[in-house]
Amino acid sequence: MLSTTTLARRSAEHPKRTIGIWLLVLVAATVTFSTLLSGVLSPSFTFRNSPESVRADDQMTALGQTEAVHEQVVLTAPKGTTFADPAVMARATALAREIDALGPDVVTRVVPPDVSPQQVSKDGTTAVIAVQMAGDLTDANDEISHVTDITSAANGKDGMTVMMAGLASMNHEVNGISEDDLVVGESIGIAVGLIILLLVFGSVVAAIVPIIMAIASIIVALALTALVGQIGELSFFVQNMITMMGLALGIDYTLFILSRYREERALGLPKIDAIERAGATSGRAVFFSGLTVVVALLGLLLVPMSVFLSLALGAILVAFAAVLAGLTLLPAILSVLGDRVNTGRLGRLASQTPDRAEGGLWNRIVHTVMRHPALWLAGTVVVLLAAATPYLSINTGASGVTSLPHDSQARQAFETLERQFSVGGFSPVRIPVMGDPESADNAAQIAAVRAAAAKDPVLGTPTFEASSTEPGGVLTVPLLTDNTSAEAEAAVRPLRASTPLAVGGTTAFNVDYFDMASHYLPIVVAVVLFFSFIILTVAFRSIVVPIVAILLNLLSVGAAFGLLTLVSQKGVGADLFGFQQVDTIEAWIPLFLFAVLFGLSMDYHVFLLSRIREHVHRNGDTRAAIAYGISSSGRLITGAALIMVAVFSGFATGRLVMFQQMGFGLGVAILVDATLVRGILVPSVMSLLGDRNWYLPRWLEWLPTISVEGDPVAAGPADEESPAGVASPGS
Repeated sequence: MLSTTTLARRSAEHPKRTIGIWLLVLVAATVTFSTLLSGVLSPSFTFRNSPESVRADDQMTALGQTEAVHEQVVLTAPKGTTFADPAVMARATALAREIDALGPDVVTRVVPPDVSPQQVSKDGTTAVIAVQMAGDLTDANDEISHVTDITSAANGKDGMTVMMAGLASMNHEVNGISEDDLVVGESIGIAVGLIILLLVFGSVVAAIVPIIMAIASIIVALALTALVGQIGELSFFVQNMITMMGLALGIDYTLFILSRYREERALGLPKIDAIERAGATSGRAVFFSGLTVVVALLGLLLVPMSVFLSLALGAILVAFAAVLAGLTLLPAILSVLGDRVNTGRLGRLASQTPDRAEGGLWNRIVHTVMRHPALWLAGTVVVLLAAATPYLSINTGASGVTSLPHDSQARQAFETLERQFSVGGFSPVRIPVMGDPESADNAAQIAAVRAAAAKDPVLGTPTFEASSTEPGGVLTVPLLTDNTSAEAEAAVRPLRASTPLAVGGTTAFNVDYFDMASHYLPIVVAVVLFFSFIILTVAFRSIVVPIVAILLNLLSVGAAFGLLTLVSQKGVGADLFGFQQVDTIEAWIPLFLFAVLFGLSMDYHVFLLSRIREHVHRNGDTRAAIAYGISSSGRLITGAALIMVAVFSGFATGRLVMFQQMGFGLGVAILVDATLVRGILVPSVMSLLGDRNWYLPRWLEWLPTISVEGDPVAAGPADEESPAGVASPGS
């Protein structure tokens, strides 16, 4: 197996071949994801096991009564008119005929508002065209655009408002908003990241290289995702995940390695040796950082739901691509550029020197903390625990249409329905009854369901529809509220408790989803902590380092969870950030955030510890190494953290609440980790522990020695590209 040192040197010695291979890969990757990716993405959440809602759906399929996908075209009459006006009703009927003309491959039933008085509001200003889509939800998601094209063209004509409400139309709109958010997030992340890179490196070319590396990583990851997706559908959110993580990791990994290369050149190493040294030190740290990110994300693969599989897969693939690019493509680019990587110097920024142990802001902070470590440790822990406290009142679930922007047509349509009609008939609970419904057992179960429904004002009167092909049928219980609401969830749980029959429907699906996310959270936490401990123990040959790292990262993750709950759920400061306040945190957010945040926190921790450990190996003084490691890496890690915060903030500006929650949680955690944790907790804890930081029990001495910080490489004479006058990286 090639080491990071060997990879860096070979790539640098054969730059044209390496870059040529990467160009071929990128071309092939672009063709692959352009042609295959869209076909494997789906807005649906699916289970990879069989909870009760899935069993109910399977039984309904066996009865030939698969739940149809219903859409409602919501019409508002022109101002000053009502649907009692024959001309207004005629326009509604004509629109229904146009939708029906799409044919049975798209719609199987279209009911205009003149068929039933229940489809017109009491005041006559609102009417509904009921549309039944062909096939299941997957088919409806594929075909709904034909219907929305017609309604969009009709909207606003002669003063009539035309909107759509339903799961397929909402998925269609969410998909469009998600794509728009992706473009905005990319633009903000790249623009702000470039500014920060200019400040860190002080030159234009050096700032552009990390952006190129990030884009290359994203392209490769998208192609790999398209290929993996041939096995099974993935959530379309995987695109947002790959772009967000690709920008963050691709830029940061390049930043670490490129800074080390410039530092070694400034210290006198020839070009190839400087690249090799960067690969042996920062390159190796990047490899282990990427490994910790992947291990943290592997925990999400344990959760048997497509959304977690998709998000984890996307992040893992882009982390792999970012590491591979940093260890091969970057050395080749540096070999071609040499000291031209400093082209386009920016005045005083280009002449800034690295923070050293004897000066600089971070040096002053570290020495201040280390003079009274116990006091600083206690105070900071109290602050972080206080920030984490709101998490105790977190309410996870699904916000449904309320998670959409206020100007969303799907949201406005649903709110109109809620004002003018009862929305319960559109999202009922469905309970399959297998076998003769008049048998003693089935009759008793049907009676139990009717009795339970009668006790709950949220539930309507159950109706039974017999199967035309098999013995049995489906008991339908109307929900007289939004199917994603807490009231709907609270109604389904006792209904399930009243009968051994499988209870299905959209709300039942959500209940299974929420329960599964809650059930797997401690499992994922335990798995991530265990494997992170193993990796760090092997990497640093210490059991103290991983224990401290895990505890500190849990503090930063807890603080992020608490602040997310405070802002998004409770609304404190939501307007300041431009966020939409909702009553729930999306159920997948805590699981996802833990895995990603733990991986990213470990990412910085590994890099910082590698610098500290490297200095310990040189002079044996742990206290001096702590000050040196934090001081010398201060500007670099701060820049890297700010880039991640900028990338995540770009996605937090999105219009979908789930992206606001995700981006804010990630950004806050990285900010806390790069300031309070690295600047105060790390030096205070490590200075209190002293040489005990490196304690390894004798019974673990058989562990292999894997030096994350690399082996010393002697500096040699400058080559033909003299480092004289090379701007220092400020790392």
